[in-house]
Amino acid sequence: MSNKTLIHSALLCECQCLIDFFKLKQDKTCSAFKLYHNEIIVLVVSGIGKQNTINALRFAFDNFIINKAINIGIAGCKDEAIKIGTLFSTNKQIKNINFTTLTTIDKPLDKNDNLKTTLVDMEAFYFEEYCKQYCENITVLKVVSDYLDINIPKKSFIIDLMRKSFNQWKNLI
Repeated sequence: MSNKTLIHSALLCECQCLIDFFKLKQDKTCSAFKLYHNEIIVLVVSGIGKQNTINALRFAFDNFIINKAINIGIAGCKDEAIKIGTLFSTNKQIKNINFTTLTTIDKPLDKNDNLKTTLVDMEAFYFEEYCKQYCENITVLKVVSDYLDINIPKKSFIIDLMRKSFNQWKNLI
């Protein structure tokens, strides 16, 4: 088995452009979450939240040789001066990609009273902590989807946002 890049998203619409671009086929042997892979990529679509993320990552690391891990998804933003659709790295500086801070929460946030970071999501912290046990090359990428709206944006809107950012990050794979 060769080394693969693990890509994790919570929602299928967050990584649809990746599936289309790399012509990834779904592996239907896994029923707990969506799994796609080819000779270079393992894509897990876990569902939202801590436990879904950990379960999907555990499966990926148990069944594939992973040398790089990328979390890609949407995030709420407290700064309305930042344009919807802006791509950020939140765990390291990457050339030609904005960098900012992120907090992972367990329940949707609708006001920024105590939020000390620019972005908020529901998986990135758990993704990073779990992956650190198995690999060193970890990247967290977030696309601003809303300004702390507790409602998840429409799938078609998310697909469009992610597609527009794809050229900025596809070379990281």
